[in-house]
Amino acid sequence: MLNIQGSVAVITGGASGIGYALAKYWLENGGKAVIADVAEDVLERASEGLGAEAVPVVCNVTNEEDCARLADTAIERFGAINLVAPFAGIIADGLMVATDRETGKVKKKMSLDQFQRVIDINLTGVFLTVRECSQRMIDNGCKGLICLISSTGSLGTAGQINYASTKAAMSVMPKVVTAEFFRRGLADRIRCVAVAPGYVGTPMVRNMNQKALDGILSQVPIGRLVEPEEVAAFVGDIFRNEALAGDVFFIHGGLRLGSKG
Repeated sequence: MLNIQGSVAVITGGASGIGYALAKYWLENGGKAVIADVAEDVLERASEGLGAEAVPVVCNVTNEEDCARLADTAIERFGAINLVAPFAGIIADGLMVATDRETGKVKKKMSLDQFQRVIDINLTGVFLTVRECSQRMIDNGCKGLICLISSTGSLGTAGQINYASTKAAMSVMPKVVTAEFFRRGLADRIRCVAVAPGYVGTPMVRNMNQKALDGILSQVPIGRLVEPEEVAAFVGDIFRNEALAGDVFFIHGGLRLGSKG
C-alpha cells in the first residue's frame, strides 16, 4: 500500500472543481502538490487557500514546453512525482448537426473550432502532461500512479460528440499505458488508471436550471450529485491500493442513464 504522506501530486485543472478538491485532499493527508491552471488569477487564489505545500504553475496543457516545465517544477521543488492527475478539461456542447423543427433541414453544424478546442485540451493536453510526467517519474525512480479522468459521458451522450470522444479515449488510455509499461518492466512501479465520475456537484452543475438538475437527479439512485471531495477521496484510495491498475473505475451514485431498471 502506498502512503500519501510525503507523496507529490501534479494536478492540472488544480485551481477549481475536482482538481482543486484533489489538491486539498492530498495536502490534508500529508502530501505535496504542484497545481496547474491556465488562468493565473484563479490559480493564485487557489494556491493561497491551499498553503505552502502547494506550488502553482501557470500551464497551457496544449503546449509542450509548458507541460515539460510543469513536470520539471515538481522534481525541482519536491524531488519526485508520485501522482499525475491531468484533470484540466473543458466542455463545448452542441449537436453535430442541428435541424430546423419546421423544415427538417440542417440549420446549424458544430464548428471545427468547437470540436477541436475540446480535443486539444481534454485529449492532447492529457497526453502531453502524462508523457512529460512519466519521463520524469522513470528517470528519477519514482513510484506512483497516473490517474486520468474519464466520465460517464464516455458511454455516449447526445450533444457531446467532442467531449464524449475525449472521455472515451481516457477509458482506453490506462490499458495502453499499462501495456507499454509492462513491456518495459515499469508497470509494478508506475500504474495507470482512470476514474469516471457521473454528475458532480461543481459550481457549474449546481448553477444549472433547477428543472434540468432535477431531471438529472431523477436518474441517480443515491438521489444527489457526487461531491468533488468524494471523487478526490476515491483517487486517494486508488493511489494507496497498488493492486488497482489498467482499468476505469466509475463513481456515479448508481447512475442509470435513462432507465431505472
